[in-house]
Amino acid sequence: MALTIYGIKTCDTCRKARKALPHAEFHDMRETPLDSATIARFLALFGDALVNKSSTTWRALSDADKARAPADLLAENPTLMKRPVIDTGDAVLLGWKPDVQATLGVA
Repeated sequence: MALTIYGIKTCDTCRKARKALPHAEFHDMRETPLDSATIARFLALFGDALVNKSSTTWRALSDADKARAPADLLAENPTLMKRPVIDTGDAVLLGWKPDVQATLGVA
């Protein structure tokens, strides 16, 4: 099973996922921002849940920015994305909660 973890290397949750899935490829969204097609794919799967509205980045945005399209916000601010997003090839999973860990067989 080919795994790709999308996240940020300084994110504690992403570090936990990477440690539990040592053979997964890691895509650091700060170093290599996601292309518009990938953002659109993730938004189609997760909708507004993809935007981390409890993040420091979100709270720092103006009301006008918060009203903008999620795809534009995520393209400009990779840290707004809820992390990690894990692509197994068969499924795309959001976060690192026990249900995601169980799905991946690492719970």
